[in-house]
Amino acid sequence: MTMRSERDTEAEDPQATRARVRLGTVLQDKWKLESVIGVGGMAAVYAATHRNGKRVAVKILHAEFCHDTEIRSRFLQEGYAANTIQHEGAVSVLDDDLGPDGSAFIVMEMLEGETVEQRWERSGQRLPVGDVLWIAEQLLDVLVAAHAKSVVHRDIKPENLFVTKAGALKVLDFGIAKVFEQRQTRQSTTRAGMVMGTPAFMAPEQALAHWDEVDGRTDLWAVGATMFMLLSGRHVHEAQSSQEQLILSATAPAPALASVATGVPRQVAAIVDRALVFDRMGRWHDAAAMQSAVRTVLDAIAGTEPAVA
Repeated sequence: MTMRSERDTEAEDPQATRARVRLGTVLQDKWKLESVIGVGGMAAVYAATHRNGKRVAVKILHAEFCHDTEIRSRFLQEGYAANTIQHEGAVSVLDDDLGPDGSAFIVMEMLEGETVEQRWERSGQRLPVGDVLWIAEQLLDVLVAAHAKSVVHRDIKPENLFVTKAGALKVLDFGIAKVFEQRQTRQSTTRAGMVMGTPAFMAPEQALAHWDEVDGRTDLWAVGATMFMLLSGRHVHEAQSSQEQLILSATAPAPALASVATGVPRQVAAIVDRALVFDRMGRWHDAAAMQSAVRTVLDAIAGTEPAVA
């Protein structure tokens, strides 16, 4: 979900204005909405306080989507998927319910810091190799735990990675995560042919909506695409529109990182290139294998790159 600040969106998006109308509302006699953190295409996020004084973030699905049972179910699934993982790098979801107007909401831990995308922008759209390896290592630790619980995120990207002021990486937005447990005994909640995710970070099988082929290696492609962007300053597939990007993700092999980025150690480029192999059988076998490779390179360059603050 693309989330922009209230200041950036209010002039161009009436959803930001509607989001402000909720300020002061108390959800379920517990959570008082105090300010708008951001507004996206699917939901608005608020800073809120519980009646016992605990500060939290509350994400509320836009009213126009609340009557779509699949969208609402997928939205609420964020809490179930994130909490299933039981990893400190997955944002804790504390509550979910319906507001007075029937809008679905989830309550999450409040984070202070910035997204990896914001850090990348602030750094001139390049991050040092050591920082990128640290981000990847922390992200892969979450994915090791997620995949062990049969949870595939399906929307890994710099915008969904958050570095806290305490220096921890948090993975956001499990709203379109796929829980593969009991997939043979229950009907999938993904409509046939539905494309979900962010085209610039979609593996080919996801861009083609071949859901039977989506697994942990799909997330690893997105990890590779994230590293590619942070190191090169561009997406794997550059395009004029998201539709064109989707087509390229579905049909075109990724360029070698070394062909678009200079100064990246060969070992790092090899890790990224393997993650981005078009055929998932040629990618890293699992998140643990990729994490081990990242750790080896990270240890080798320790002290030569600034640590993530």
